[in-house]
Amino acid sequence: MFKSKKGQFFPYSDTAPRRKFPILTITLIILNVFIFIWSLSDFENIISTYGFIPARFSILTIFTSMFLHGGLDHLFGNMWYLWIFGDNVEDSLGKIKFLLLYFLSGVSAIFFQYITDPSSTIPSIGASGAISGILGAYLLLFPKEKVLTSIQYTFIRIPAYIVIGLWFLIQFIFGTASLLGGTGSNIAFWAHIGGFLFGLVFTKLIAKGRRKRLKFEF
Repeated sequence: MFKSKKGQFFPYSDTAPRRKFPILTITLIILNVFIFIWSLSDFENIISTYGFIPARFSILTIFTSMFLHGGLDHLFGNMWYLWIFGDNVEDSLGKIKFLLLYFLSGVSAIFFQYITDPSSTIPSIGASGAISGILGAYLLLFPKEKVLTSIQYTFIRIPAYIVIGLWFLIQFIFGTASLLGGTGSNIAFWAHIGGFLFGLVFTKLIAKGRRKRLKFEF
């Protein structure tokens, strides 16, 4: 999951322009917010019923888990990343491909998390796997766009490939540590990695006609 924590590495805005109103990005944000509010009516039962539990594998919960969040900070962090990066990816890919990217990245995220701990009885919830796929797409589509980022209370504009590259490095380091039993975190790092890698591959495959735009010219 993505969390907003004051003083830490966190993006605030980007310079990538968009041509169309990001209706799907906004719809996904609204849907996630409403489902979170609904989940508060019976939180523990809803999470255990509709969250993805590896030991009780269910295709239905692969999808329902993408719309559940563990708290306001979890919800806000995910929706903020979706807003910052999702609008431009939606604008670039178009609505149908954007939705495919979003949901298939979420499925890939769950798969990666599942194979790293198939016997787990802890529910996996959150939109971060799907949003990780959007980050992968953004990296290919807008590598040189500047992202206003706070790093320990300092605001700087740095290229997207650095912001997203550092983000992925953090996921990989802590994901590897989690496999070795070195972290007590409840963050599904391998879900982030799985969603991100799918986003890269998916975007590369569907954007072959725009090779020039996808070049990394640092």
